[in-house]
Amino acid sequence: MRMVKSKLYPPTPAVASCIPKGLLFGILALVGVLFLPLSGDLPLAGHRMLAILAFAVVVWVTEAVSYEASAIMITVLMAFLIGTSPSIDNPNVVFGTASAMGLALSGFSNSALALVWGALFIAAAMTFTGLDKRIALFTLSKVGTSTKSIMIGCIAVTIILSLAVPSATARSAAVVPIMMGIITSFGLNKRSNIAAGIMIVVAQGTGIWNIGIKTASAQNLLTAGFMNKMLGENVAWSDWFLAGAPWSALMSVFLIALVLKMLPPEPDGITVGKEAVEKSLLELGPMPTQQKKLLAISMLLLFFWATEGKIHSFDTTSTTYIGLVLLILPGFGVMSWKDVQTRIPWGTVIVFGIGVSLGSALLTTHAGQWLGNKVVLNTGIDQLGSVGIFAVLAAFLIIIHLGFASATALASALLPIIISMLNTMPGDLNRAGITMLLGFVISFGFILPVNAPQNMICMGTETFNAKQFAKVGIVLTVVGYLLMVLFSLTYWRWLGCL
Repeated sequence: MRMVKSKLYPPTPAVASCIPKGLLFGILALVGVLFLPLSGDLPLAGHRMLAILAFAVVVWVTEAVSYEASAIMITVLMAFLIGTSPSIDNPNVVFGTASAMGLALSGFSNSALALVWGALFIAAAMTFTGLDKRIALFTLSKVGTSTKSIMIGCIAVTIILSLAVPSATARSAAVVPIMMGIITSFGLNKRSNIAAGIMIVVAQGTGIWNIGIKTASAQNLLTAGFMNKMLGENVAWSDWFLAGAPWSALMSVFLIALVLKMLPPEPDGITVGKEAVEKSLLELGPMPTQQKKLLAISMLLLFFWATEGKIHSFDTTSTTYIGLVLLILPGFGVMSWKDVQTRIPWGTVIVFGIGVSLGSALLTTHAGQWLGNKVVLNTGIDQLGSVGIFAVLAAFLIIIHLGFASATALASALLPIIISMLNTMPGDLNRAGITMLLGFVISFGFILPVNAPQNMICMGTETFNAKQFAKVGIVLTVVGYLLMVLFSLTYWRWLGCL
């Protein structure tokens, strides 16, 4: 019987053509490191862990697959490549896939991950009840109608929401529609300098205050998790705020001045007053009971976070979970589990857990210590002193961040290596303090729109282009870096961070 090729079923394309190039590069990086000559002082498990790290970095930088999919791939690679390696303690015994899988999933038992999930829960509650929008409108209603006043209002909203909404993405998603409403109500051209300036301030201001407040972003909590896991140090919310908030405040002032200088407002730009904001606030009506409860719980949590280690010994994660219980408590809470489960970006939780696992695995297999020791021996960075070490590593993180679309992924990939390197350095270094300050630098996503989710949300309004954003972002990055170096010589040294 003669077979006829049907037009309804075209030939299946080659599998290779369906695989993203970034994933292929990741696989090549994995194989390439695996076939490098094995160093005598590096265990086989550590060698394979470095190969897995190379794969993770390439896949994350190229965004070849989703972060959730990459997390599953990394888990499988760890289970089989580490699982078939000799044990670190007893080279005559194989590590075992069960033990390796436990190592790959160890990040999910970390308290920092629980705090991330709790923070995302609170952010979901804010959007569900509409309290974030009410806070933003109320704050904006109190500012003037000049371009400068509106930008100051944007920063004020960012600061307040950073205290109450522990997610940069959620904050920007709440503020952007309000600011677009203001732009429309004021009769502004969407492509005007005023509109561009307002949206750039929202994006960059969100990034700046990610640095000042510990619970403002996932990368901060990941940094705190690594500090606890690898250094045995716990950084309190108030200590982070005391170190980071002054820098954020100064950079906020500079941001507004910079935007007004580089994107000068049109003389006849704003034609109406703040009545438009007040009208939107009035349309919301009186504050409902749900929002009052959420506001009270948020203020209670802020009190416990800010006083940790000062008037009580309860850690941030535990106090946060008290708030979560109150939020979903039948008869008292503001929402049910069904209301919140679709509003939480579970992919962030998964990537965070795998990031912590990567750090633990690099430490357990001695890969982190080995790589850190090689960097120290070959660069002589340990001869620079604490400020010099911070300045060099901060510059490196800022440059490498250009290739990452996720600060969480950047922290997952590089902080374990940096901490391992700090641990190999001689002398009386404040390793926890330097790590926290480098955690600040992780949030430097100011140059490219793709470097942070809040940048992309604001970019989606089409009020500015990538060139305008980078024009402001490059200057902001240089000044921000120099200010951090200045702080490391003065204020942070006085605090004992260096």
